[in-house]
Amino acid sequence: MDKELIEQLKYLRLASLLANWDEYLRLAAEKRFSHGTLLAHVVREEYRIRRENARKHRLARAAIEDMYVIETFPFEKQPKLNKKKIMALYDSSSYLAQAQNILWLGGTGVGKTGLATSFLVHAINQGQSGRFVWFPDLAEELYRSVADHSEAAVIKRYAAVDVLAIDEVGYVTVEPVQAGHFFKLLQMRHKKKTTLITSNLGFADWKSFLKSDHLTAALIDRLTETSYVFNMKDCATIRPKLNQDP
Repeated sequence: MDKELIEQLKYLRLASLLANWDEYLRLAAEKRFSHGTLLAHVVREEYRIRRENARKHRLARAAIEDMYVIETFPFEKQPKLNKKKIMALYDSSSYLAQAQNILWLGGTGVGKTGLATSFLVHAINQGQSGRFVWFPDLAEELYRSVADHSEAAVIKRYAAVDVLAIDEVGYVTVEPVQAGHFFKLLQMRHKKKTTLITSNLGFADWKSFLKSDHLTAALIDRLTETSYVFNMKDCATIRPKLNQDP
């Protein structure tokens, strides 16, 4: 390949075509591709590569700490969990098209985060933008934003994500300003974007961390209107326990 063509490919940002140029020519000679067949093959490969790079970029931007996938979830250890319903929802992805939420409520170590993360990764792999955030971190970010008057920008950023996973809602008690911003965020996403939520508290206990009966009732009303709720309170912990010396 001559220098001019190399520079032109770089200018056009066709880095993968530049990297695979010799391989494409080798394959064309080996398979005796026609000009049209070779061009079609190159276009398909470039499309595939760009789609894959975009997927990896979305996963990186989602800030997922542990990349759980549904294939490794130990359903056999959770016989009280409705695997059939979860997998039907996962496979159909109908909740994405209808902007419905999914909530997993239950104790520590029962697999809520693993399930929420699996659904988030699955959505990102299908072309959705995603973001994973721990509720205490979200609450702190919303609180800090008040000081520099950036709360509108912070809420807008989280509201724009196609699929937002909020882990451990209720893990910390929030101040009224944080609760108000949290409500506004979910209100902006209501019937527009999918939100995945895990919480170690049942709905009856949400007022303990939101500290407002009225706001709690309004928030739960909006969430349950368009949500699938999986109650995991009777599920056993599946988190490995470290051996301790007697």
